[in-house]
Amino acid sequence: MVDLSKLDQHSVGKLFDLSVLPKNSNEEDIRSGCRVAVKYNCAAFYSSSTFWAPVIKEELAGSDVLLASAVNFPFGSGSPAVKAFETEEAVKVGSRAVDMVINVGALRDKNYKVIKEELHLFKEICGDDILTKVILETCFLNDDEIRAACEMIAEEKIDYAKTASGQFEGPSMEDFLVMKDTLKGTPVKLKVAGVKFPRPQNAFNFIMAGADLIGTRAADQIIDALPKLREIGLVPAYKPE
Repeated sequence: MVDLSKLDQHSVGKLFDLSVLPKNSNEEDIRSGCRVAVKYNCAAFYSSSTFWAPVIKEELAGSDVLLASAVNFPFGSGSPAVKAFETEEAVKVGSRAVDMVINVGALRDKNYKVIKEELHLFKEICGDDILTKVILETCFLNDDEIRAACEMIAEEKIDYAKTASGQFEGPSMEDFLVMKDTLKGTPVKLKVAGVKFPRPQNAFNFIMAGADLIGTRAADQIIDALPKLREIGLVPAYKPE
């Protein structure tokens, strides 16, 4: 679990994946987002597809912010073959992290053969050198469905289980804790996206509850709020060793 008392404001940036995902995003939106990700020391920068990868690669050059892509975003209803093709393209353009949306309908139908196939192909194509993250969209799932998805994610050795795409209703703390409990004792880490307002307080609440990463378009606003949240006691004070 992340110990926020050991992280200064710059280091906290690595707890955030910054994204620019709106359908009407243009090149300047993507470039501006990349600059924010670099300035705030974020872990990765995401766009909604591989289309913007050349621009992102240019903006992130010289930094340690990872170029990241989404697969079958935001619906996840594509076939395993389509998702595999998108994943291959993401790897080809240089993505160092890839988030794939799970097939929510197949999961709700208990069509686990499809889920296992898409997860297997996803991990096989990415290998061990590219971070793999699978988006559940918990707002559409009950606890048993969340557990089943997390168990299959762990079986395929996916790096992260992720709560949501951020394009629909965000996750509740209860949803997140079901994920955390199911994945306890496995190497799978937890990424939260779709954090509700007020974002700064809720984002840090998820981190203190066990999230390893927060995916958000508002990483800069959340990180800027850290000193005030520490001052009023909502986040532990910084105590360097």
